[in-house]
Amino acid sequence: MAEALIAFGGNVGDVRETLDRAIAAFADGPKVRLLARSSDYRTPPWGVEDQPAFVNCCIAVSTVLPPQALLAHAQSVERAFGRNRSQERRWGPRALDIDLIAYDDLAVAAPELTLPHPRLFERAFVLVPLAEIAGERIIAGIRVDDALAGLDRSGIEKLPPR
Repeated sequence: MAEALIAFGGNVGDVRETLDRAIAAFADGPKVRLLARSSDYRTPPWGVEDQPAFVNCCIAVSTVLPPQALLAHAQSVERAFGRNRSQERRWGPRALDIDLIAYDDLAVAAPELTLPHPRLFERAFVLVPLAEIAGERIIAGIRVDDALAGLDRSGIEKLPPR
Protein backbone atom coordinates (compact mmCIF):
# COMPACT_ATOMS: atom_id res chain seq x y z
CA MET A 1 0.00 0.00 0.00
CA ALA A 2 1.18 3.49 -0.86
CA GLU A 3 0.28 6.70 0.94
CA ALA A 4 -0.87 9.62 -1.18
CA LEU A 5 -1.67 13.22 -0.30
CA ILE A 6 -4.52 14.80 -2.22
CA ALA A 7 -5.84 18.38 -2.37
CA PHE A 8 -9.53 19.16 -2.93
CA GLY A 9 -11.07 22.52 -3.66
CA GLY A 10 -13.83 24.41 -5.38
CA ASN A 11 -15.70 27.70 -5.46
CA VAL A 12 -19.01 27.02 -7.24
CA GLY A 13 -22.19 25.84 -5.51
CA ASP A 14 -22.32 24.33 -2.01
CA VAL A 15 -18.60 23.64 -2.01
CA ARG A 16 -18.37 22.09 1.45
CA GLU A 17 -21.13 19.62 0.61
CA THR A 18 -19.42 18.86 -2.70
CA LEU A 19 -16.09 18.28 -0.92
CA ASP A 20 -17.69 15.91 1.59
CA ARG A 21 -19.35 13.90 -1.16
CA ALA A 22 -16.30 13.96 -3.44
CA ILE A 23 -13.97 12.72 -0.70
CA ALA A 24 -16.41 9.92 0.08
CA ALA A 25 -16.50 8.98 -3.62
CA PHE A 26 -12.71 9.21 -3.95
CA ALA A 27 -11.82 7.21 -0.82
CA ASP A 28 -14.50 4.65 -1.47
CA GLY A 29 -13.14 1.31 -0.38
CA PRO A 30 -10.29 -1.15 -0.49
CA LYS A 31 -8.39 0.48 -3.38
CA VAL A 32 -8.37 3.97 -1.82
CA ARG A 33 -8.87 4.29 1.94
CA LEU A 34 -9.07 7.59 3.85
CA LEU A 35 -6.40 7.99 6.54
CA ALA A 36 -6.83 11.67 7.49
CA ARG A 37 -8.75 14.75 6.42
CA SER A 38 -7.93 18.37 7.17
CA SER A 39 -10.40 21.02 8.13
CA ASP A 40 -11.97 23.09 5.38
CA TYR A 41 -10.36 26.47 4.68
CA ARG A 42 -11.76 29.49 2.87
CA THR A 43 -8.97 30.76 0.64
CA PRO A 44 -8.58 33.67 -1.77
CA PRO A 45 -8.57 32.81 -5.48
CA TRP A 46 -5.15 32.10 -7.00
CA GLY A 47 -4.17 32.69 -10.60
CA VAL A 48 -7.43 34.31 -11.69
CA GLU A 49 -8.38 36.65 -8.85
CA ASP A 50 -11.75 37.95 -10.16
CA GLN A 51 -13.86 35.07 -8.84
CA PRO A 52 -15.37 33.85 -5.54
CA ALA A 53 -13.20 32.54 -2.71
CA PHE A 54 -12.39 28.84 -2.73
CA VAL A 55 -12.85 26.22 -0.07
CA ASN A 56 -9.86 23.87 0.16
CA CYS A 57 -8.91 20.81 2.17
CA CYS A 58 -6.40 17.96 1.96
CA ILE A 59 -6.61 14.25 2.63
CA ALA A 60 -4.15 11.43 3.16
CA VAL A 61 -5.10 8.05 1.71
CA SER A 62 -3.63 4.60 1.50
CA THR A 63 -3.98 3.06 -1.95
CA VAL A 64 -3.09 0.05 -4.04
CA LEU A 65 -3.55 2.11 -7.22
CA PRO A 66 -0.40 3.24 -9.01
CA PRO A 67 -0.07 7.04 -9.45
CA GLN A 68 -1.53 7.24 -12.99
CA ALA A 69 -4.52 5.09 -11.97
CA LEU A 70 -5.04 7.26 -8.88
CA LEU A 71 -5.03 10.34 -11.13
CA ALA A 72 -7.58 8.68 -13.43
CA HIS A 73 -9.72 7.89 -10.39
CA ALA A 74 -9.51 11.55 -9.26
CA GLN A 75 -10.51 12.78 -12.72
CA SER A 76 -13.45 10.37 -12.85
CA VAL A 77 -14.67 11.76 -9.51
CA GLU A 78 -14.30 15.31 -10.87
CA ARG A 79 -16.38 14.37 -13.94
CA ALA A 80 -19.04 12.73 -11.74
CA PHE A 81 -19.40 16.11 -10.02
CA GLY A 82 -19.79 17.95 -13.32
CA ARG A 83 -16.25 19.07 -14.07
CA ASN A 84 -15.33 19.39 -17.74
CA ARG A 85 -11.71 20.56 -17.92
CA SER A 86 -11.92 21.23 -21.68
CA GLN A 87 -14.57 23.93 -21.11
CA GLU A 88 -12.86 25.72 -18.22
CA ARG A 89 -10.62 28.72 -17.98
CA ARG A 90 -7.32 27.76 -16.32
CA TRP A 91 -7.43 28.59 -12.60
CA GLY A 92 -11.01 29.79 -13.08
CA PRO A 93 -14.19 28.93 -11.15
CA ARG A 94 -15.03 25.27 -10.64
CA ALA A 95 -17.25 23.11 -8.50
CA LEU A 96 -14.46 20.60 -7.80
CA ASP A 97 -10.72 20.36 -8.30
CA ILE A 98 -8.70 17.34 -7.17
CA ASP A 99 -4.91 17.41 -7.31
CA LEU A 100 -2.46 14.67 -6.45
CA ILE A 101 0.15 16.33 -4.24
CA ALA A 102 2.49 13.45 -3.36
CA TYR A 103 2.59 9.67 -3.66
CA ASP A 104 4.96 8.08 -1.13
CA ASP A 105 8.38 9.53 -2.01
CA LEU A 106 7.91 8.96 -5.71
CA ALA A 107 9.01 11.50 -8.31
CA VAL A 108 7.09 11.37 -11.61
CA ALA A 109 7.61 13.60 -14.64
CA ALA A 110 5.11 12.56 -17.29
CA PRO A 111 2.96 14.70 -19.60
CA GLU A 112 -0.21 13.83 -17.67
CA LEU A 113 1.23 13.75 -14.14
CA THR A 114 4.04 15.41 -12.21
CA LEU A 115 4.76 14.35 -8.64
CA PRO A 116 5.23 15.93 -6.27
CA HIS A 117 2.81 18.56 -7.54
CA PRO A 118 4.97 21.15 -9.34
CA ARG A 119 3.43 24.24 -7.66
CA LEU A 120 2.95 22.76 -4.19
CA PHE A 121 5.51 24.97 -2.46
CA GLU A 122 4.00 28.16 -3.96
CA ARG A 123 0.47 27.53 -2.70
CA ALA A 124 -0.47 28.38 0.87
CA PHE A 125 -4.04 27.33 0.05
CA VAL A 126 -2.71 23.75 -0.24
CA LEU A 127 0.05 23.86 2.37
CA VAL A 128 -2.16 25.22 5.19
CA PRO A 129 -4.60 22.27 5.15
CA LEU A 130 -1.79 19.84 4.28
CA ALA A 131 0.23 20.97 7.31
CA GLU A 132 -2.76 20.21 9.53
CA ILE A 133 -2.60 16.50 8.63
CA ALA A 134 1.02 16.05 7.46
CA GLY A 135 3.12 18.92 8.78
CA GLU A 136 6.13 16.72 9.45
CA ARG A 137 5.97 14.98 6.07
CA ILE A 138 9.01 15.52 3.86
CA ILE A 139 8.20 16.11 0.19
CA ALA A 140 11.02 16.61 -2.29
CA GLY A 141 13.42 17.11 0.63
CA ILE A 142 11.30 19.84 2.27
CA ARG A 143 9.22 19.45 5.42
CA VAL A 144 5.64 20.66 4.83
CA ASP A 145 5.69 22.91 7.92
CA ASP A 146 8.96 24.50 6.76
CA ALA A 147 7.59 25.15 3.27
CA LEU A 148 4.51 26.80 4.75
CA ALA A 149 6.59 29.02 7.06
CA GLY A 150 7.90 30.88 4.01
CA LEU A 151 4.51 31.69 2.49
CA ASP A 152 1.95 34.45 2.99
CA ARG A 153 -1.14 32.94 4.64
CA SER A 154 -3.21 36.13 4.61
CA GLY A 155 -6.82 35.64 3.64
CA ILE A 156 -6.85 31.93 4.56
CA GLU A 157 -9.52 31.19 7.15
CA LYS A 158 -10.13 27.87 8.90
CA LEU A 159 -13.86 27.12 8.72
CA PRO A 160 -15.77 25.68 11.67
CA PRO A 161 -16.80 22.01 11.50
CA ARG A 162 -20.14 21.32 9.88
